[in-house]
Amino acid sequence: MPSVTTTASSTHCSKRPPADPLSAERLDAHGRRDFLRGLLLVWTASAVVGAPVPARAQSAHNASVTQMRLERSDDGIYLNANVDFQLPTLIQEVLDKGIAIHFVAEAEVFRERWYWTDRRVAHATRQLRVAFQPLTRRWRVNVVPTNGSTGLGVQLNQNFDTLDDALESVKRIGRLRLGDVGDIAEDTTHLVVFRFRLDTSQLPRPFQIGVVGLADWDISVERSARLAMEKSP
Repeated sequence: MPSVTTTASSTHCSKRPPADPLSAERLDAHGRRDFLRGLLLVWTASAVVGAPVPARAQSAHNASVTQMRLERSDDGIYLNANVDFQLPTLIQEVLDKGIAIHFVAEAEVFRERWYWTDRRVAHATRQLRVAFQPLTRRWRVNVVPTNGSTGLGVQLNQNFDTLDDALESVKRIGRLRLGDVGDIAEDTTHLVVFRFRLDTSQLPRPFQIGVVGLADWDISVERSARLAMEKSP
């Protein structure tokens, strides 16, 4: 009977634990933050800017709407709203290098219909641009009218000594014009939907790529409420 030769073999079993997807995600977020800070260094080296503004402490930046009021005046219907939020350190660093950031405030008014979905009767949007002016070492806020008016009829430019003062003006959304007096009935309550967000699409293109998915840049809030029309003082 012919002999049969057998060969025993074994495969080394790795004891390395499986990769943690959450750890990988955190590393990816840190990498993109480092990428953004690297872009800031390049941006600073290629642009003439003033001396750096002192750093500010980082704090929570969850946004909230603290007040909404629907007003009727002789020349139209307006919404007043107050927003509260804090800027993370990374966004402050971007501002300190002379790169502007943009916010968008948007409001919709709906008329209730028992036989169908509510009908939108008014819509308005306002863009707010915040930028540091190196030559004057002051902060500028531009209120830009879109699909209508800022409520003042013209683009509004304001200058402030500090970033905190500039942000306070951004947080107060005053006289956002929704329409003419006859556009919205005043003898009933109205569903008002208000949204406020940081618009990263207005950043320079390299920064738009770097901020995707970073919580530091997620400043947004939406609030809905049924409001009665108030007479403007």
